[in-house]
Amino acid sequence: MDVQSLLSRFAVALGIGLLIGLERGWHTRKMQSGMRAAGIRTFAVSSLLGAVAAALSQAAETGAGFVLGAGFAAFAAVIAIFCREENRATGHFSATTAIAAILTFALGAYSQVGDMRVAAAVAVATAGILAAREEIHGWVARITWPELRSAVVLLAMTFIVLPIVPDKAIGPFGGVNPREIWLIAIVLAGVSFVGYVGVRVLGARQGILAAGAAGGLASSTAVTITNARHAAAGEATPALLVGGVALATAVSFLRVIAIIAVLQSTLLSLAAPALLAATVVAIALSLLSLQGRTARNKLTQRSAFRNPFGFWSVIGFAIFLGIIVVAGRVISERVGATGVIVGAAAMGLADVDAITVSMARLAPQTLSVQNVVFAILAAVATNMLSKLIIGIIIGSSRFALYLAGITAACFAAGGITLWLTAVLAAP
Repeated sequence: MDVQSLLSRFAVALGIGLLIGLERGWHTRKMQSGMRAAGIRTFAVSSLLGAVAAALSQAAETGAGFVLGAGFAAFAAVIAIFCREENRATGHFSATTAIAAILTFALGAYSQVGDMRVAAAVAVATAGILAAREEIHGWVARITWPELRSAVVLLAMTFIVLPIVPDKAIGPFGGVNPREIWLIAIVLAGVSFVGYVGVRVLGARQGILAAGAAGGLASSTAVTITNARHAAAGEATPALLVGGVALATAVSFLRVIAIIAVLQSTLLSLAAPALLAATVVAIALSLLSLQGRTARNKLTQRSAFRNPFGFWSVIGFAIFLGIIVVAGRVISERVGATGVIVGAAAMGLADVDAITVSMARLAPQTLSVQNVVFAILAAVATNMLSKLIIGIIIGSSRFALYLAGITAACFAAGGITLWLTAVLAAP
């Protein structure tokens, strides 16, 4: 290693020590001089010590690992003793300073033998975690057992179960991909959890609508299921919950437009006006959900979602949507190529994005632009109908009534705009 590279690595090690040491020094700034086990100087020197130990291990012809290991063990022993004495003197019980110092030594060493950017990034993350002590402790104090359990379950679903779920279709008529079904379950749980957190942090008005907009990026159906469940439990006003669904639906319309623009922009002239008209109506009705006497009266008290999500209910709905996917494929195969619009409508009951992608690839070689657009819009329409059915089955009567009104308004806006567009575009 040349001198310039070696000096650069030592400079990074010094920066790591100063950064973490600055946070530790600020945290203990009110302590009397000589009462702290480690401050900014100690952390800076500790990181440099780690870098020196790593450099010595690289220079050693034999026993390189022993040199670095022995240096690490000696440093850890010394810092642990001093931190113990500090705890005894102050009457506190904490291992944070000791662990932070040991990590600083290790990062200083890694800046010599590894990627300096990784070492610096970990140092910044460490300083951030240490600086957020009060916020983290306050958050832990406020969290409830259902929230913690739901977070752990969601993380396990995503990072433990998902990697081992088979990623191939099983069953007749193209089958169902278990991985896709599990992803649906994760999306349902995630949307529900985001909505719960949004309401707790932002309040009912902003929280439900923000969760609807965020959920619409992944699945407006998941938002519908979640909000219908909350409506049935009486955890928020039906009008506001339907407003969240309307906003998620508007985002899903924009998502379809984006897919068409990327894959087959020639379809936009016929498809975009209808989708944009429905989007405007959905957003307007969503904003109207914030108004009205009922909303103002009931929202004087904070809405309380009692549980982020129910695991088995999420799994059950994911399986149900998987059955809908198979049913849509059966209908699509039975009607044949001439019934592509009917097939797209059937598949749209469960998934609009997949239909949009597959249909866009057929224009204009296999199908005309008009037929492809009608197929995509048919899928969008049946997807809205499926959400209405979900709202009727799961939600309260008022939730279903409001959702039916929004669905009808979007149908009317999109249908009239599509008719006008087709008339104006006709030769």
